Amino acid sequence: MEQEVIVQISNKLKSIRKEKNLTLQEVADRAGVTKGLISQIENSRTIPSLLVLIQIVKALETGLDEFFNDLNFYGKEGRILVQRSEQYVKFEKEASSGYEYSRIFTKKINACTIDIVLLEIQPGAERDFVQIDAFEYKYLIDGTVTYVFRDQTIELRQGDSILFDGRIEHNPVNSGSSSAKMLVVYFFEE
Repeated sequence: MEQEVIVQISNKLKSIRKEKNLTLQEVADRAGVTKGLISQIENSRTIPSLLVLIQIVKALETGLDEFFNDLNFYGKEGRILVQRSEQYVKFEKEASSGYEYSRIFTKKINACTIDIVLLEIQPGAERDFVQIDAFEYKYLIDGTVTYVFRDQTIELRQGDSILFDGRIEHNPVNSGSSSAKMLVVYFFEE
């Protein structure tokens, strides 16, 4: 996974440099490093320190937020994130009594349209695998649901949640004997 991230960073640096029609030497001069170092980083032969990486990103006149936005730090498995209810992080939003917040997921996804729906799946309900051009967040309100993907199966219980790239073929199956209900949030990229 670490090598995958390094390759993503290298490719993105090279892509931005070429897109802006900058030479290795121009970027090196702006970042205060050598042309050879820039070449080694772009070809994944060396890992820059954080300070050097920041200098290079600034030399490319790209914001740090913009640069890191599309990078996948979770490897191939990062397109499906499961959060069990016992893993939710409790926090205090403001000084109060009797209000309990639990952070379920914090994930930056490109500018998007959000669609929020309530889904109820009856026992024995069937359908084929589906795909949707959106990230999908599901919070299981009641029941049990098995999420079937082509290469893995994930069992969710009441209170669990899942976030995944909807372009992965998937099928939620009610694995219980009563109705399953979940809150669904679709994040459509613009």
